[in-house]
Amino acid sequence: MLHGHIETIEERVDHLNRLRLLQDDTGGFQTYIPLSFHNAGNEWSHLPGPTAMDELREIAIGRLMLDNIPHVKAYWIMLGIPIAQTALSFGANDVDGTVVEEKIYHEAGASTPQAVKREELVRWIRDAGRVPVERDTVYNELWRATPADPVGV
Repeated sequence: MLHGHIETIEERVDHLNRLRLLQDDTGGFQTYIPLSFHNAGNEWSHLPGPTAMDELREIAIGRLMLDNIPHVKAYWIMLGIPIAQTALSFGANDVDGTVVEEKIYHEAGASTPQAVKREELVRWIRDAGRVPVERDTVYNELWRATPADPVGV
């Protein structure tokens, strides 16, 4: 769900409620991904865009309202690593993966890294006090870190 531009709080709540009801009917959503409006290089560049607190609030409210959707993503490429780490304490349980190259958000002006090595991703998830888990696209667990694992594994 795109947020942080022209919608009102009431419209965002309505959107989340509609997602919740649709999920109750279908069970078809695996993940809720709040996507931030990026104001660089477009006709709405005069709008301020969401703050870090707006981002974290959107994730927390999404987790509370959409408890029937199993995953809430804090997309690190969009948020940056420090906010994505913090989002893991605000209800997110997915930060996406290593990503080889991201173009869409960066063409809109994102200044975050386009890729991150697995070792770095594992380290900053651990630094956030969480257990890194590798998954496939449908959330089947492929690997789960243990305390005995070296950081780079």
